[in-house]
Amino acid sequence: MRSTSCETTAVRSVVRAIDLLRTLNQRSISTIDMLHCQTRLPKATIMRMMRTLEECGLVKHAPQHGAYYLTSGVLALSHGYHSEPLVVEAATPCMDELTRRIKWPVAVAMLDELSMVVRYSTIPLSPLALRHSTLNVCLSLASRAIGRAYLAHCSVEQQDALITALASSDRDEDALAKDGVAIRDVLDDVRAKGFATRDTRFWPATNTLAVPVFDRHGVACAVGMTYFASTMTPAQAITRHLDDLQATAADIGARLQAMQAGTARSAI
Repeated sequence: MRSTSCETTAVRSVVRAIDLLRTLNQRSISTIDMLHCQTRLPKATIMRMMRTLEECGLVKHAPQHGAYYLTSGVLALSHGYHSEPLVVEAATPCMDELTRRIKWPVAVAMLDELSMVVRYSTIPLSPLALRHSTLNVCLSLASRAIGRAYLAHCSVEQQDALITALASSDRDEDALAKDGVAIRDVLDDVRAKGFATRDTRFWPATNTLAVPVFDRHGVACAVGMTYFASTMTPAQAITRHLDDLQATAADIGARLQAMQAGTARSAI
């Protein structure tokens, strides 16, 4: 069956190569005739591409059968598909659906050194967003809701290491980490409640309600809903939206774990 890929806007040779790889992936071994029947590509084109893919280490020719098969080299194509792109793919539909319902923008952020970095945001879908974009914005682990939601649910070892490193930071938003007792009191409260809010001394025009997202290994990221401080108090935000936000985080976690399991199986 011919691929539905749009060759009018793509490089035809690349599209054809991907079609062939997908077709080869459907069975353990394929002849030129089989590939021709499924892709409808000219046999001469298929043979040229098979030679190219073989030179790249992705395909092997079995002359005794007059056929081709994929090599383990194709696994290298998925080695970069982990962590950030996996989280974004898992989170996007869940977050988009939430913003369409509640209207407020939602963001997912991941740990990057000593900050949480926003990797996806539904700001373009929200009629209530204050900023045009928050992609790649760094958020403090000590004072921001998303940072606290993540840090509170880390392993004890990771949390201790992050707090120790944050204590040396000269950023105002990280200052709480200099008081080991105070920051652990905040994190204990977040962990007990299952959600976090922002330190209101920073960016007082808005506030954020955030919850952790878990994968197969523990806390993977955190998701936060940002709203105008003039329209809702933190208590009202919790009453109106915490259940939805936690359900979204659970859905993202379930999707992420399923995708991780699939990636692990493909690497065997």
